[in-house]
Amino acid sequence: MKSSIIESIKSLPPLSKTILDINKVFADPEAGIHDLAKVIEPDPMIVANILKSANSPLYGFGKEIRNVSQAVSLFGMSMTRSIAIGNSVRKLLNVDMKPYGVTSDDFADVSAKQAKLILSWYNTIDKEKADKLYLAAFLQETGKILISSDIIQEDEDVSFASEIDMTNNIAQVEKSYVDVTSSEVTAAVFEHWGFDEEFVDMIKYSDNPAAAPDDVKEYATALNIVKTIVPINKPFADASINFGLRKARDAGYDYEVLEDMLDDILDALENA
Repeated sequence: MKSSIIESIKSLPPLSKTILDINKVFADPEAGIHDLAKVIEPDPMIVANILKSANSPLYGFGKEIRNVSQAVSLFGMSMTRSIAIGNSVRKLLNVDMKPYGVTSDDFADVSAKQAKLILSWYNTIDKEKADKLYLAAFLQETGKILISSDIIQEDEDVSFASEIDMTNNIAQVEKSYVDVTSSEVTAAVFEHWGFDEEFVDMIKYSDNPAAAPDDVKEYATALNIVKTIVPINKPFADASINFGLRKARDAGYDYEVLEDMLDDILDALENA
């Protein structure tokens, strides 16, 4: 990993008190939705982001969500935590995604779509694994923020953006410019912030699931499939979908179930 990216990770500010409190509530087996809403309510930025997500056509709740308690009840604790952490991380890292050819809103939208897809898909396989994967999918592209910053500092944003626009292998382009992929940077970021080893490893190997330890190989493979279908440069493009479905089939999944989930999500977005 480039020394400039390593130094950027070391200099990251700590996560906010609200996020730390959310993690404490989530880790408490006695805590419930009311407890989670209580620690979120005093933070206007997190409240705004959760309500924005709750009213997005991506989740299709079908009615206006006006308060945190209502949103938390609909999302559940795991999804609420994921949305809160994801948006807080992007705020901390000062997002400028120009080298990837997208805006910060586009970047947030891709993260949300990857998370929604993996939740819908894995809820048909294993709900406990689905909860773990949702947070990882929501955050797995975080490393792109630091890579983007490094590319801008090196004045390589034009050439990098051109290659990203054309590629079907974003990780390969990243590796050629900064000697590391965004999944490896993301893993280092969350290791720095003290997230658990399983979470860090499932993201770390999501660009190369074949190299993953056995205990996280399935998670890394699922994350790779989802980022293939919803890449930052061509989300839900026909070629992206076909490539992702092929990966799912090769990994031994019932790819027709995943295909059905994709149809449902695309229909919801088109009809919004």
